[in-house]
Amino acid sequence: MATLAKGGRTNTLGFIVRLLGGLPFLFVGYRLYGVEEMGRFAIAFVVVEILALVCALGEKRGLAQRLAEGAEDDEPEAARRKVNLVFDGMLASLAVSLVVCAVLLVFPVIIFPNGVNSSWDMWMIAAIPAFALTEILLAAQAYRYDIATTVRARALVEPWTKSILVTALFFVPGVGEGGIALAFLGAIYAALLTAAWSFFRTYGRPAGWRPRPRYLGKMSLRALPLVGADVIERGTRLLDVWLLGQSTSADTVGIYWFAKEVVSLPQKLKSSFEPILSPVITKNLKIGNMTAIASQVRQVGFWIIALQAGIALALAIPGEAVMGLGGPAIVGGTGALALLLTAEVIASMAVVSESVLVYIARKRNLAISVGIITLQGALTLALIALADHLGMDEGFKAAGAALAMLIALGTSSLVKALLLKRLLKAPVSNWRWALVWATAPTVVVGFVATLLPEWAELAFGIPAILATYGYVIWKRGFGPEDRVLFRKNSPESGDTAP
Repeated sequence: MATLAKGGRTNTLGFIVRLLGGLPFLFVGYRLYGVEEMGRFAIAFVVVEILALVCALGEKRGLAQRLAEGAEDDEPEAARRKVNLVFDGMLASLAVSLVVCAVLLVFPVIIFPNGVNSSWDMWMIAAIPAFALTEILLAAQAYRYDIATTVRARALVEPWTKSILVTALFFVPGVGEGGIALAFLGAIYAALLTAAWSFFRTYGRPAGWRPRPRYLGKMSLRALPLVGADVIERGTRLLDVWLLGQSTSADTVGIYWFAKEVVSLPQKLKSSFEPILSPVITKNLKIGNMTAIASQVRQVGFWIIALQAGIALALAIPGEAVMGLGGPAIVGGTGALALLLTAEVIASMAVVSESVLVYIARKRNLAISVGIITLQGALTLALIALADHLGMDEGFKAAGAALAMLIALGTSSLVKALLLKRLLKAPVSNWRWALVWATAPTVVVGFVATLLPEWAELAFGIPAILATYGYVIWKRGFGPEDRVLFRKNSPESGDTAP
């Protein structure tokens, strides 16, 4: 538990750094380039990320299991084999990435259904192999409990590189609206270099490694359930954007994407525990300690929902002021923002449950995920069609897509938690009534904050909301076992208290 707390604490710090680095990209992108241009970029980004997860071949979580199946880390021969296993995954990923990139080059309409901002946009396709390889390298580091590299790559280097480049490239002659795509591409490769530097320092170079086509084929086939789980889990967050891109204007997608990017901030909190949760779970599975796994699911699940709820309240209550950061045209997406934030809080149980199900019930988990994303897709299309039939504006279509995601993620949390409870023969719920006690006074403080001018609502209202929620949840919700998350040195981890 102390290991989970340490990893989550490190990545939560990374979340704050990522927040500070990502906001300039949104602000500059929407203010300098425009809503329509950001909408086209959003659709392309969705396709790139989904295909990159396919190309990663499930190694984000599968690599931890493959490495855990070997001998102990302190054996020289085992260490050599582990390096080679990582390189096997990287080679297979690179091969699939090249095929995917070739298909996109031949059929660019897949990634750019509404056209491109400039000829530079095609270079976004080159981000797919870099994104996939970075996922594998960071998974290898997480196996060694090195979460700091994930923070550096994903929370520091990537968002800040993107924000700096998108500003600088706007003023470069000949680049123009292509600055968004080139900034994204530069950020992805900067993250790859950061991850590779740490990987080679930790694992070293491979010794005696050579391509093994037959083994790589078997490995890829075995990874299909994990690939499906990764793609569908992320796809539930991106399918709505893609469907909006097919049935509405780029302007609507741009407005909705701004709300999605704001929502990605609390969403990243759940990923704060993912890198460290996988190796901890696989090592407990190896010794058959199901009771410990159930305990870890309950604990991490509560940490995630408690943190996400506080951030969601701080962003949803002053929602109009938050959306106004992107310009007056973005404020119409406030309703979608509130629904998306609620969806992420509800989804926390599904995320933690799936982190175990992908190892002990891969096919059932995949079947549930396929059903959930099908449900989301059907609801999204139905609600968009309903808004269109009733003559509502495109802001209501965006809200319909957000509502569809909320229903789908709520269903996913319920079904996956019940399945995991049955398999582990132990309770796994992350719900506690303290969440209600913390929310009630926070809403009151938030309502008062909305009476302030917009700048004061953001500058003073959001900190007041967070402070109120944090105080109550700390006093009423966090016991001694919960507070280890905020304790830098703990006896359980072998450290001495200061």
